[in-house]
Amino acid sequence: MARKISKNLAKARALVEPRSYVLADAVPLLQKAKYAKFDETVDLTLRLGVDPRHADQMVRGTVVLPHGLGKTKIVAVIASGDKVKDAQAAGAEFFGGEELVEKIQKENWTAFDALIATPDMMKSVGRLGKVLGPKGLMPNPKTGTVTTNVADAVKEIKAGKVEFRTDKTALVHVPVGKLSFDSQKLIDNATTVITSVVKAKPSAAKGKFGFSRVWWITGSAHNFQLAIGASSEG
Repeated sequence: MARKISKNLAKARALVEPRSYVLADAVPLLQKAKYAKFDETVDLTLRLGVDPRHADQMVRGTVVLPHGLGKTKIVAVIASGDKVKDAQAAGAEFFGGEELVEKIQKENWTAFDALIATPDMMKSVGRLGKVLGPKGLMPNPKTGTVTTNVADAVKEIKAGKVEFRTDKTALVHVPVGKLSFDSQKLIDNATTVITSVVKAKPSAAKGKFGFSRVWWITGSAHNFQLAIGASSEG
């Protein structure tokens, strides 16, 4: 027996035709179909033409969204010496050294959205894998969260830096803002993400590297497949 859906969801779905939409058309339609009482986060999901079973075909990187995410991320920094002061001055909410490592380890404390660490502290931070790993919070040089320049790292995250990486099904999920954003801002953010993912093409990905499917998902589970024609020959 089919599950009964609400009238609001039925009205929203009725606005969407069974076809692909270009980016410039999908965003306004997504906003028109809104019915939730909260300001939904808009996620961009990309299915890539790679085989994630092979480590050399993993796609991973970071990008600073030109218009941010519509919320300020809470940042923690584990560092030593003057780097702790740099983190505080840059706007990190939490900062410290071994005492912060101990708090995370003993209390399973993760009241932050991003964690930055200096290289000299990674031996201690490495003990936190069981706490940080499952939540995607482990600092990593590839994402710029293991660095000696903690001030810039904090500022980038505060400005809307997001991470993308393929999961085991070759999907990449990236938040691109809030549904209340101006349409053009969402388009700009999404375009920036798409361009960055294309540039992150792994050398082991032969032939076409692009998107076999692209769609939007919001908190109300609207889905819009996009025909964006973003692919790369190689």
